[in-house]
Amino acid sequence: MSAYGQFCPVAKAMEVLDERWTLLVVRELLSGSSHFNELRRGVPRMSPALLSKRLRTLQRAGVVRRSEHGGRTSYSLTESGRELHGIVEALGVWGVRWVGELGAEDLDPHLLLWDMKRTVPLSAWPRSRTVVAIEFDDVEARVAHWWIVVVGDEIDVCDYDPGFEVTVTVRTGLRHLTRLWRGDLDWPQLLASGDCAVDGPADVRRDLPHWLGRSALADVPRPAGAIG
Repeated sequence: MSAYGQFCPVAKAMEVLDERWTLLVVRELLSGSSHFNELRRGVPRMSPALLSKRLRTLQRAGVVRRSEHGGRTSYSLTESGRELHGIVEALGVWGVRWVGELGAEDLDPHLLLWDMKRTVPLSAWPRSRTVVAIEFDDVEARVAHWWIVVVGDEIDVCDYDPGFEVTVTVRTGLRHLTRLWRGDLDWPQLLASGDCAVDGPADVRRDLPHWLGRSALADVPRPAGAIG
């Protein structure tokens, strides 16, 4: 860790937290990820070697605890790490309000579907197997097709056809669905724009927004005139 050479508590905290990717690793641990591959799914553009390095740094700083259970390694936040929840949430709120513009490099179907997987309100879904197919029209074919499969309280996200009957199909752009998920626009706005088509029975089309939900920060109010 690099040092600022200041006694200021903000400077001392930033000696631990301001390295690239560090707070995003903390974000993933706060969101429930505990195994290395889960963490990688939340930071897909971070190399495994760098993720390992950041985890070791956070361990030395007393923010993360490494454990072995049945030959499998897991990571969790210490009391010190859990106290970062408010800081990470506040940064997210600030980012939603004041840094709303998304570049092409910010769009990643793997990250979007991973975030949706861990936060969709499963209690809103039917108890029988339900399959939502998502087709993106603005990305390469190899990452354009996704399936969300829910059976009871179990959810899976596939980038290959799981072979089950599809309940409803959503055709839209990755940018549009990302903005919807972030709360930059809502379902009526997206559908009225003509940038999204939903194919399925009328009752399913009505319930789909409740099934998919939105991100935890989607309801943060935007200031007038903010870019979104």
